[in-house]
Amino acid sequence: MVKKLFVPIMLVVVVAVIYLTYFSKKEGLGSFSDFDTNNNANKDIRVEIVTERGIRKDEASGATTFYARDKNGVEVFVQAPLMLPPSFEMNTVVTLRGHLHKEYFHAAEVMIK
Repeated sequence: MVKKLFVPIMLVVVVAVIYLTYFSKKEGLGSFSDFDTNNNANKDIRVEIVTERGIRKDEASGATTFYARDKNGVEVFVQAPLMLPPSFEMNTVVTLRGHLHKEYFHAAEVMIK
């Protein structure tokens, strides 16, 4: 009886460990080096907002621009939607969903987590 249950139980444990490690929240900052400039697929990255360099809203282009810093200290120019979460400017760390170009990061969405 015990031998019959051993394999299914071990399989469930292995699947649970893989699932929990893959989908666990990552608390630290991400790295822009994880992005490929030749790939336009949107991915999430946690970054620190560089408030010293300013946050600019351009009504004409419909974009908000600012600089963000990753875990390696790399600062990248970010182009984000004009409409940002209400508490955006009160946060120092945000999650950007977008893709990296050679000159800037295009954020399709900015999330406060």
